[in-house]
Amino acid sequence: MIGRFYKSGAAARNESPEVNDDILPSGSELSEPSPAEMLNGANDISENGKTGFSFVETRVNLHRYLLDKLNLGMIDRLERSELADQIRPMVREYVRSINAAFNARELDELILDTTDEILGLGPIEPLLKDDTVADILINTHERVYVERFGQLEETPIRFKDEAHLLRIVNKIVSGVGRRIDESSPTVDARLADGSRVNIAIRPIAVDGPLVSIRKFSRRPFTLERLVEANAMADVMKQFLSLAVKARVSLIVSGGTGSGKTTMLNALSSQISFKERLITIEDAAELQLQQPHVGRMETRPPNIEGRGEVRQRELVKNSLRMRPDRIIIGEVRGEEAFDMLQAMNTGHEGSMTTIHANGPRDAISRLEQMIGMAGMPMTLSSIRNQIASAIRLIVQVQRLADGSRRVTSISELTGTEGDVVQIQEIYRFRKTHIDSDNKVIGEFRATGIRPRFLEELAEIGVTMSGDSFEPNRAL
Repeated sequence: MIGRFYKSGAAARNESPEVNDDILPSGSELSEPSPAEMLNGANDISENGKTGFSFVETRVNLHRYLLDKLNLGMIDRLERSELADQIRPMVREYVRSINAAFNARELDELILDTTDEILGLGPIEPLLKDDTVADILINTHERVYVERFGQLEETPIRFKDEAHLLRIVNKIVSGVGRRIDESSPTVDARLADGSRVNIAIRPIAVDGPLVSIRKFSRRPFTLERLVEANAMADVMKQFLSLAVKARVSLIVSGGTGSGKTTMLNALSSQISFKERLITIEDAAELQLQQPHVGRMETRPPNIEGRGEVRQRELVKNSLRMRPDRIIIGEVRGEEAFDMLQAMNTGHEGSMTTIHANGPRDAISRLEQMIGMAGMPMTLSSIRNQIASAIRLIVQVQRLADGSRRVTSISELTGTEGDVVQIQEIYRFRKTHIDSDNKVIGEFRATGIRPRFLEELAEIGVTMSGDSFEPNRAL
């Protein structure tokens, strides 16, 4: 086993000094890098002489060290226990060389974690387990960035080469029954934990594979957590909670990375557990807590160009499944027409997200999408359809400091002529940027009382009038 598992001779080393600066010449031979050399001088020495590491940093550097020693082609043929036995002496050697203070339990944990990383998604496994990381962005095998607390930062993580990264890419896409190659160089997929993945490879990714991973939160966001994170005011939370419980159909609008799916998940937590929900997504990532949920996911065409299942077909099919509400991860095209039809025919309280920079932009995008359905409708009838189906638009935005806010909650009140009427109920007003470059602002009510509250009052559902007092900081 050992003879098959380890690389030998030149295969154990990267032959190009330009590619691997840790390979040092020794006479006329190239000597193997030591574990300490693999650290690239990145670690600090503590007062007691021990090398100062975080556990995650040690795993990252250890993984890089092992990549130069392991035969990657054999890894997938090994059982977990076999791999752990093979790398155990190498891990011990590495820990001794860096003078790290790990006890026996921590050393066993390091071996098991490293085994999982090698058998899993390689160098990025520690990032997938790090709850502070929201996004993982791989720019070819040479650069890996993460987003923490709204800010991008580069990590020391690297893949051995492009072939190593492609091996991880193929492991991701094959796990969800999808493919990626030169004829189909992009794919949307998801990891086993539900994290959303987008991948692009050559020839459209000029310098090498590009991978974006939007991590799946292990602790689902609720409206209460969004208030704690200062994404909205408590009064706004009460208002949205009431709207969802009262089966008000709504759209969450925002740009890329603004928190649309997070908001949709939080809003869905207010739906009664007695209702039957159907979700429709390109890559399943919604975290609904209700017991009665049917999840559906689109499917791309196969290698022969057949078998594609689009969102529009899923929306039509969902109407035959007796849903109380339909939740679409994001509307992007012709399925918008079928979604509005569902909202207008007994599926009130349905919701979705849309890419748009504001409520008015969201309506314009919906108009364009309905036009893509090819239905013989005038612009006036399209706008009437939108105004009668959707009651609220929740606008979310990622601010300059990386924080996310609900910047507007608006009600659609009908049409006047050919114009959809929108009235803003709540807004976020920026006031200044502090010395730490944080955006400072306040949530305010506009003074307009939503019309649908009058309808709810008829069934005994009310909300305090103070919640809509104009120009009062919430």
